Amino acid sequence: MPQPAASVGLSMPVVLLRRMSITKGTVMSVTLEDARRVIAAAEKRADEIGQPMNIAVVDSGGNLVAHVRQDGAWIGSVNISINKAWTSKAFDIQTKDLGDNAQPNQQFYGIHATNGGKVAIFAGGVPLSRDGVVVGAVGVSGGSGEQDQTVAEAGADAF
Repeated sequence: MPQPAASVGLSMPVVLLRRMSITKGTVMSVTLEDARRVIAAAEKRADEIGQPMNIAVVDSGGNLVAHVRQDGAWIGSVNISINKAWTSKAFDIQTKDLGDNAQPNQQFYGIHATNGGKVAIFAGGVPLSRDGVVVGAVGVSGGSGEQDQTVAEAGADAF
């Protein structure tokens, strides 16, 4: 039985979110085990194409579960990979698709400037779904958009 929020030092929304994330015994989020499996598959694909990558996995609340920076991957891409994963979960969409709709004269133009500039609008963020519900996302950065996307898709396929 969960303790009241005040007794464990958490805010009520956190406790309620944790309760809502379990449906009929199935965790409706991304576990560390899930994240490791997604990252392993993404790393394998990055190795196959010869491009070191940063790979991040977030849970249903957009919180970082795990991150890997492969040897030789750009330091500047660490936060980009995390932001791609966060964006993909925040909007339940691939970041490349959000980017297509965020161009001038498109419906989401300017969205990248919201949320403190955290919104990523280029390829490499892919939602992770369980039973038709987006429960997390993977974000990849370190190569071209096409490379980031193919590595993110490989990770998502392992979910």
